[in-house]
Amino acid sequence: MSKETILLVDDEEEIISFIKDALELEGYEVLTAGSGQEALIQSRLMPTLIILDVMMPEMNGIEVCERLREFTDCPIVFLSACQSETDRIQGLAAGGDDYLLKPFSLAELKARIHAHLRREKRVHTQREQGMLRFQSLVIDCKGHSVSYNGQNIALTNKEFMIVELLSLHQGQVFSREQIYEKVWGFDAEGDDSTVTEHIKKIRAKLAAYAQDKNYIQTVWGIGYKWDVK
Repeated sequence: MSKETILLVDDEEEIISFIKDALELEGYEVLTAGSGQEALIQSRLMPTLIILDVMMPEMNGIEVCERLREFTDCPIVFLSACQSETDRIQGLAAGGDDYLLKPFSLAELKARIHAHLRREKRVHTQREQGMLRFQSLVIDCKGHSVSYNGQNIALTNKEFMIVELLSLHQGQVFSREQIYEKVWGFDAEGDDSTVTEHIKKIRAKLAAYAQDKNYIQTVWGIGYKWDVK
């Protein structure tokens, strides 16, 4: 697909029609799905971004998001009338990147979409080059190294893999369990508490060079994300 493609998932036809028309006027190609199962089928077309309603019958948005994260890392923006902190935490823990409450401003939705897509373009370019740059901090994915102002930061293999995982998905929250599975593997002997210790060591090593930066943010009750302020 030559255009940036957005998959819009909602069981309310009026909302789908309203958002679809607005996004098509912005130049996006818009795919639609009225159920979780249909969303999983449409997502095989590899959309650039997914807008996902939470409250849907049969398979809710949280379940759909968890399934989507098995094969895609594109931005997922939740739409929901549920305003509790617990609901937002569940959405982020499932792999969502953003959470917008209904009723919402169409202008805000567009702005958030633009912001996520800009970030995705930057990350895609950096991935192709094998280099992730966060001002003075440079992560060389091909060379398996991290440096700050040209000075190498000595990380163990597991520490580097955690940094690479989080930085490649800037803004996305990963639970300790998800990090453990992706870095150590499903068959590893041990538990996810080791992730906390590795994060502490990584932060200490980065802080020795960049004292005013906290690249790895703790999202209380969920896990960790890479978010350069």
